[in-house]
Amino acid sequence: MASCSGNSSGSPEICHSGSEENLQELMEQRKRKRMQSNRESARRSRVKKQKHLDDLTAQIAQLRNKNNHILTSINLTTQDYQKMEGENSVLMAQIMELSQRLQSLNEILNYIKSNNNPMFEDFHGRPESLINDEWNLMYFCQQPIMASPADMFYY
Repeated sequence: MASCSGNSSGSPEICHSGSEENLQELMEQRKRKRMQSNRESARRSRVKKQKHLDDLTAQIAQLRNKNNHILTSINLTTQDYQKMEGENSVLMAQIMELSQRLQSLNEILNYIKSNNNPMFEDFHGRPESLINDEWNLMYFCQQPIMASPADMFYY
């Protein structure tokens, strides 16, 4: 029941209880509405945060996968490089050996061409016949061309 208060001078009575209850109810309603709005906002924030976290997790997985592909590619390239480096070392050793053999053969030919060697008088000044002769050519080519392990790692 609403109570009214008044004064003795005959002023009109002011009824506070009805408007106070309406004000209280209005404030409670606004409070509930604000709490509901805050809850909904917090829920949206949690959903947004979870979505961002899921996106970052997916991005991490994608970057790790890409990183693994790059590492695999680097490993394969390194293996190819090491293989080529080994083959290059063998080829360099063979070049050195063949260069030395060519130099030796050129020295032999120059010695023969000098015509100061009485040992090759049977060839009548034609040292080419010494190499063109099948048996002599076998003598010059009887050693295989091989690189030693020391030469392979020298380069």
